[in-house]
Amino acid sequence: MRFMIIVRANAMSESGALPEASLLEAMGAFHEELAAAGVLLDAMGLQPSSRGFRVRHQGGRATVIDGPFAETKELIAGFTLIQVRDRAEALAWARRYPAPFGPDRDGEIEVRQVFEAEDFPPATRA
Repeated sequence: MRFMIIVRANAMSESGALPEASLLEAMGAFHEELAAAGVLLDAMGLQPSSRGFRVRHQGGRATVIDGPFAETKELIAGFTLIQVRDRAEALAWARRYPAPFGPDRDGEIEVRQVFEAEDFPPATRA
């Protein structure tokens, strides 16, 4: 089972400022643990939304909307993709995830299971 650990953005991540060295070290150590356990598939931080864009599909047309985007609570700052045996193992790793903006700052992660090919009817599999 694959799970994505999503780091929710905040004003700090949207400012484009890099995390403090101690936080980068904690995140690096955590991801090294994931790799050593054989569950890490990918992980990365994202540039702020001011450097991004959205493509909105509406009424049969695609419109490009450049960032930044106002609602930081709806944005993500980064993610970690893991492959584990079950939800309980994903939860155990998520509980160990370092505070995403440092121990003295509010932060939130969200964990979502990824759809697998076998989750879809056979006729729709690629």
